[in-house]
Amino acid sequence: MRLQADRHRADDSFEWDKRARHFRPLETAPYARDFIKLLALEPGESVLDMGCGAGSIAIPLAQAGHSVIAADFSPAMLGTLDAGYGLEDLITPLELAWDDDWDLVGPVAKAVDVSFASRSVTTNDLKGALAKLDRTARRRCAVTMVANSSPHYDLYLMNAIGASVTCSNGFVYAFNILIQMGALPQVTYFESPRRDTFDSLEAGVADFSRMLEHGNEDKIDRLRDYIAHHMIENPHAGEPGSKGVPQGRYMLDHIRKVRWAFIAWEPVSVPRP
Repeated sequence: MRLQADRHRADDSFEWDKRARHFRPLETAPYARDFIKLLALEPGESVLDMGCGAGSIAIPLAQAGHSVIAADFSPAMLGTLDAGYGLEDLITPLELAWDDDWDLVGPVAKAVDVSFASRSVTTNDLKGALAKLDRTARRRCAVTMVANSSPHYDLYLMNAIGASVTCSNGFVYAFNILIQMGALPQVTYFESPRRDTFDSLEAGVADFSRMLEHGNEDKIDRLRDYIAHHMIENPHAGEPGSKGVPQGRYMLDHIRKVRWAFIAWEPVSVPRP
């Protein structure tokens, strides 16, 4: 509870609006495939994708014939869903934030078969967010949360240079909240790869130095030495990267992996009379 309360700040919709132009709906295809497999939808089920972003989950679900309420607090992100996919009859965009009053602007109770939040439970009120997903679904709910260090960090690199990293246990807090709600949550772990690229040694140092915080600022020389010895040519230099911008000339000789906890449960709330 303390760690949840000490979040730096809730996500800002304007920040995501600015980032939307770089996103591509299939930017996280390996993650999306694993998530959709674990979601285990039945044919024709309707879903709420809360925090849908550019549609990396919503679009393939709609293409598979599912009716999707694609909700996000960023209008620009919702705008990426109208990218010529011909899915207007299956995807319903909805501007919605976790902190909104869902009784007024959210989906009605039991509006969909399955409600989920993929990497998007970005709120200081985790209990309230889980309850909102629960009240919206008829059959199943699911969230994914980080199960090791934040995606902000390259855990392999940080360990190699002797830097300290605080791993997230937010998924344990979510699990316990669901138990208190009367649910029987199931947890599955999976990993998704990330590749960081850069155009020179100093550019790489400048990029990765963002990880050197909370007492690790004195590790900059170790960071530079590590990158110098582990940077290799990127065979995909110049091609669009995960966020739509061209990849750099170099990359590290290891693939950064983020571990996720996929938490699913049967809804425990009942519709209001």
